[in-house]
This record gives sequence, structure tokens and C-alpha cells, in this order.
Amino acid sequence: MNNGSRITHHKSRIEEGRERKRKRGRVILSGTLLSLCLLLISFFIFSPKIRLQLADLVGLTRPSTEESQSQGFQPQVIEGSVKERSTLFQSLAEKNIPLQWIDLIVSKLKPYVDFKKIKGGTYRLVSNMKGDLVKFIFEVGPTEVYEIERDSQGYTAQKKEIVLETHLVKVIGEIRSSLFEAMEAIGEQDQLVIAFAEIFAWEIDFYKDVREGDRFKVVVENMYKGNQFIRYGLIHAVEYQRGEKAVQGIGYQGEYYNANGVSLRKAFLKAPLRFNRISSRFSRARRHPILGGVRPHFGVDYAAPTGTPIWAVADGAVLSCGWNGGFGKQVVLRHPNGYVTYYGHLSNYGPGIRRGVRVKQKQIIGYVGSTGLSTGPHLDYRLVKEGRLRNPLRESFPAGLPIKKEEMERFEKRREEVIAWLQGDTPYSKRIEEGWRIR
Repeated sequence: MNNGSRITHHKSRIEEGRERKRKRGRVILSGTLLSLCLLLISFFIFSPKIRLQLADLVGLTRPSTEESQSQGFQPQVIEGSVKERSTLFQSLAEKNIPLQWIDLIVSKLKPYVDFKKIKGGTYRLVSNMKGDLVKFIFEVGPTEVYEIERDSQGYTAQKKEIVLETHLVKVIGEIRSSLFEAMEAIGEQDQLVIAFAEIFAWEIDFYKDVREGDRFKVVVENMYKGNQFIRYGLIHAVEYQRGEKAVQGIGYQGEYYNANGVSLRKAFLKAPLRFNRISSRFSRARRHPILGGVRPHFGVDYAAPTGTPIWAVADGAVLSCGWNGGFGKQVVLRHPNGYVTYYGHLSNYGPGIRRGVRVKQKQIIGYVGSTGLSTGPHLDYRLVKEGRLRNPLRESFPAGLPIKKEEMERFEKRREEVIAWLQGDTPYSKRIEEGWRIR
């Protein structure tokens, strides 16, 4: 082989080597591109957890709490309630809330909440992505809400101000069997029944005087939290009608007066108990349930559950307090104008009641029981005036005090407005703006 042929053959081998290197480079490049494509596909298809791991590989960091929320990451919310005979601490522990947060919550609420007295409640705990406590809301009741929140100074607790809507409502009803039943039939609660009866406690005996067909009206403030009824507010006016005769009570400066400006509050209450069935009336010839035979009964028996509180019907002083034979445990009170009242068969005496102490009207002097000669729990109530037994259900007591002369003009304006509300037999309800009050 001559020199020219050798040179040509050498050049061919060089070109073949170069071509093999170019092919190898193309294969490597194709493989790299394929790997990158697979990496990108996995980044967009696989779970967020994998995406975050891939991001960490290329130097990216996990977003902050604020960034997480802006990108759609939500904080954790835990809700629960405190069951009967349980505690807030126990309820939070059952939700697997860290002990450090439970201790913080209880310590922050302690100055505001008496944990020994609460009998339930609901709560809401909010934490961030790191598991740190952000906010805690504890609702003991609709209007008793406490909040713990984190700020730049740490954690602070406060009682939230709950704004209630006030509606002026006229309630109208008719007696079929009892005042309780009549109020319940129109959707009202026991609190209104008791408040209504206490206004008329000096005028109407709701054991004796109530008859089927009697009608009543109440103008009262109802308090709402949104659509939820919370409680009754001030009663502005009441009316009780039997046939053509109507008794009205007009609220004025914390008291109730009739249309003539005479206070409904008198020296004596009509009855010593709230809403209890009369089991035996005043009688001069009643068959005794234990001793037998026909004997006079110079009092009124009020059947009621054991432990029912008994009121003093008027201001006075304790004449005696102790056991009195067939009357069992008995309290006797002396009142002005020669009146003495007797309360028998008690289960116990009221706080501080002993011989010689002075008592106020409606003060609790004892509790219904069945001591002495008694077939069941009831109060034997008797009334004596100037040494003679009187029928408590028929006794007429002195009228209440009239309104002061200097107040009469203002009272008359108030009376006209209130009576206008009571007129008509159509109930109504209207919202009252915040700050509104009748003068």
C-alpha cells in the first residue's frame, strides 16, 4: 500500500470515531430529556407531599402559615361539647388536644369562668398548620361566650359582648284549665307565667279566682339572638279579664299601678305559694283524713311537692317557730293591724327563721312538708285577725299606696300609651331599636 492509500484509510477511521461519539451524545441527550419529562410529569400528577419533596430537592422551602392560607391551606378546627358530669379539661383531652394547650385554655379562662358551677357548654378550637393554638371559643350559654386569641403579646382571654335584638310583643290568651296551660298553648314559657302572676299576686288568687274563659294580655320585651329566643325582658303592661271586669297593671318606675295610679302592691299577698293546687278549702265541717269525724278546718291546704318554698304573705315578726303537735313543724307570724298567719306541716324552716326575727313580704320562711298529722306534702295556711280565725280566700286587705302627686302627670301620659297597646284582641310583635326605652 502506498502512502496516499494509508492516509485515506486513516482519515476514514477518524470520521467513523467522530460519528460514533455523535451517536453516543444523542443517546445520552435523549435519555436526559426523557428523565426530565418523567420528572415534570410526576411533579404535576403525583400527590402534594411528593411535589413538596421534589421542591426541596431543588432548593425550594415550605410556605409559611400566611402563605399556606393564601394558597388554599386551611387551619385545623376542632369542635366539641362538655357533657353532663364531665369537665372542659376532660372533653378537650378526649379530642386528643395536647396537654400544653389544655392547661393554657383552662388557666386563661379561670378568672372568668367558675368551672365548678358550669353544667355544659360548647367549644371551638382553631390551630394553624404547625399545630399551634390560634383561637379558642367557649360558649357556656347563648349570651355567655368567652374567647382566647393569640396576638403579639401572647394569648389573651375575654368575655365576648353579645348584642341581642329586642322586640315589643303583645301576648293574648284564654284560660281553659290553668294559667300555665294557657300560656303554654300560645307558645310562651314558664318564666312569663310566673312574672305575670307575681305582678298580680296582690290582686288575684290564681288557685281560686281563675275560671275557664278568663282572658289575659301581656305587653313584654322579648330578647333574641338572631332567630333564637333568649329571654323575656321588661313587662310594660298586664291585663286580666273576667267577663266585663278587667284588672290592669301599668309598669312605671319599677312598680305596677292600676289605671287610677294606685299600686298593685298591698300589705298582704293573696296566697303564700306560687301556682299550687288547693287540696282543701276553708270549712267549718270537713271530714278529717286521719282522726276521722267531721271537724272544722279553719285554713286552706295548698298541695305542693316537698321542699316548695313558702313566702311570708306580709311584713311581720316570727311569733313562734317549732313543733306544734298535729301541725308538725310550724311558723307563726305577727303582722300589723292585728293579723297573725300560721304555716303548718313544714319540712324545714327558711334561712335565719327563728322566734323574734323580722321578716319581709315574699321572704322564704319555710318549705312544704308532711310533718304532724298529714296524709301528704302540703301547706296548712291559716289567718287570724284580732284573735278570730278568718277565711284567707275571702279576706279583703288594705289597698296599695297611690302614686305621688308630683308624678301623676307623667304617669297619666305613660298610662295612655300603655292602654293603647293593650287595646284590641290582636297579638303583635315589633322590633325595638337599640337604646329605646319607655320613660
